[in-house]
Amino acid sequence: MAEIVDVVVIGMGPGGEAAAGELAEAGLSVVGIDARLVGGECPYYGCIPSKMMIRAGNSLAEGHRIRGLAGDADIRPDWAPVAERIRTEATDNWDDTVAVERFTGKGGQFVRGRGTITGPRTVTAAGREFTVRRAIVINTGTEPAVPPIPGLADVPYWTNREAIAATEIPESLIVIGGGAIGAELAQAFARFGTRVTVLEAAPSLLPPEEPEAGKLLAEVFDEEGIDVQIGARIENVHYSEGTFALNVGGSTLTASRLLVATGRTTNLGALGVAALGLDPAARFLTPDTHMRVADGVYAIGDITGKGAFTHISMYQGAIAAAHILGREPEPAQYHAVPRVTFTDPEIGSVGLSEAQAREEGLNVRVGFTDLATSARGWLHKSGNQGFIKLVEDADRGVLVGAASAGPTGGEVLSALTLAVHARIPVGTLRRMIYAYPTFHRAIEDALNRLE
Repeated sequence: MAEIVDVVVIGMGPGGEAAAGELAEAGLSVVGIDARLVGGECPYYGCIPSKMMIRAGNSLAEGHRIRGLAGDADIRPDWAPVAERIRTEATDNWDDTVAVERFTGKGGQFVRGRGTITGPRTVTAAGREFTVRRAIVINTGTEPAVPPIPGLADVPYWTNREAIAATEIPESLIVIGGGAIGAELAQAFARFGTRVTVLEAAPSLLPPEEPEAGKLLAEVFDEEGIDVQIGARIENVHYSEGTFALNVGGSTLTASRLLVATGRTTNLGALGVAALGLDPAARFLTPDTHMRVADGVYAIGDITGKGAFTHISMYQGAIAAAHILGREPEPAQYHAVPRVTFTDPEIGSVGLSEAQAREEGLNVRVGFTDLATSARGWLHKSGNQGFIKLVEDADRGVLVGAASAGPTGGEVLSALTLAVHARIPVGTLRRMIYAYPTFHRAIEDALNRLE
């Protein structure tokens, strides 16, 4: 017999867990369902452990920069403390007991299994059926996408999940995909001594970002000995006796490990959205400003296509929870979504790129300044590569997008995110006082270069 509850949350990633916990604390009967780990990709295979890897690799890079700045140093990489920190501090050895107890401690009920929507108000999981009185919340996230390259499905490639769990550094690594995940992991492994090749089908690294970002990162990778091949067309993949072989443009590349980092994918058909009258072949669900995709059904996180970021999932989850509780939350807005690629230099972006702004027909003015020539960049010296790029809607006199690359690119982005989000007039930004000598002072220079 069906169990009657107030809310079922399918997928307990960051936003799903937060929303489920808030609803349970409000006194609703809430069932959280997940076949994988409560907390989602971020704490176990994404944001948190990868940034531990990146922090460790960056410390090695800083050590090498001592020469020419402060003397000399003998740098000897050791992956063991990185792997141990990921296993113990970040993931509890990929055990979500603490997260499950955090949710059940708030009054929720957790079911380990794959949730399937079988009717407008019905969900099944692990042989149980639930009928909901208030809402279904969908937060099923995405899975690593694997391109249909001949032979790839038959070889033991890594995705980000296997790369994060690595206990030893590979001697050599080929990375298929030069987006954020591929670039971050490529640089982290390279700094520990792995010989790395990055293959990207697009004309530059970090395809969604400003072209200046991809160009800058390619130059940095070249300096660090990472082989970058853009416009790469992989003909086939083979594996034998511990070696991967890829035929690329008439040449054969080999490595001891192969990482596939070519984006993420959804499977709405398996989720059962057809029972809601929604298209099971669609890539994403499209929610309204209160996160509803159907009567009594909400979607949050990666599956909405608004950005595969923890901060988007949490933002949407808060809106959905408030609406389910009968409040009137501020409608969702996406004109100032920030994102950061945690390479060195960090690449931060918010809002529209220059190309997107022009595609929308805006009267665009662009301001660009090289961070290395700024006062702080000159003082920083080694590892000072970066830039600030501003995209202005000249008719309204406000920034609609910006990019910040540099040693603290993600942190400098905060000021630009505020400017885009609040639509602060460019005239006001010009009249601000910017502390000297900081990296963020380069924003002032970029404003003065708007043309």
